[in-house]
Amino acid sequence: MNPLELAGARPGPAFEVTFDGRRIEALPGRTVAAVLWAAGVTSWRTIRGDGRPRGVFCGIGVCFDCLVTVNDRPDQRACLVPARPGDVIRSQEGTGRAH
Repeated sequence: MNPLELAGARPGPAFEVTFDGRRIEALPGRTVAAVLWAAGVTSWRTIRGDGRPRGVFCGIGVCFDCLVTVNDRPDQRACLVPARPGDVIRSQEGTGRAH
């Protein structure tokens, strides 16, 4: 069964964000991480050096594994940032800042 049906949730209308140029449908109230997970995206950052993928680890904003660039702002914790209509989300390497 659909979790929204189980909980009796009735979110507002879906909106669109983009992730690395791909259009993704998002529901109001979801974080960037939740939107990406719902779209089947499980990693969106690579570690500097060896390039290992990262996504959500702790899910509460403590570990910084889920960093992404949102609307040209690097180092945004995807697990904490609410998705907004029209957001442009990009994966990033390391801290996302120029070296």
